[in-house]
Amino acid sequence: MQVLQVQLTVEPDPAEVGRARRWARSRLAKSGVAPEEPLVETLVLIISELVTNAVVHTGCPAVLRMLFSVGSSGPSRGTVRVEVADASTRPPLPRCAASDEMGGRGLELVDGLADRWGWQPEGAGKRIWCEVDRAAPALGGRGTDGRVVRVTG
Repeated sequence: MQVLQVQLTVEPDPAEVGRARRWARSRLAKSGVAPEEPLVETLVLIISELVTNAVVHTGCPAVLRMLFSVGSSGPSRGTVRVEVADASTRPPLPRCAASDEMGGRGLELVDGLADRWGWQPEGAGKRIWCEVDRAAPALGGRGTDGRVVRVTG
């Protein structure tokens, strides 16, 4: 099994968020992920949130990467990894936004949609990553014990 990695440099401009979403859809389609697969919308939302955070909170260019397993017949049902690396050393800080606030929910959304996420130092900056397991349905929420619960549509 091989891992396919694609990446896009994102400038510190809010217009780049839409470009990153379009790029992600295009790369997923070219990699054999069907547009109607729920995974596509999940990944595009995660990418939108992570790129928005990089653009809004760092003022630095960033690199968006998608990595997924590819077998001889195309993408496998394995894990898709999304990474956003930037030159800011400031760690991502999840917060609880008040109900009347316009922002502040990005990492909460990533936490709810991704199977795993985290961050680590990278060079002079950091890399925020998340993973979505393709075999699991992409809809769900958290159970009373805090674990991610998946539901089928």
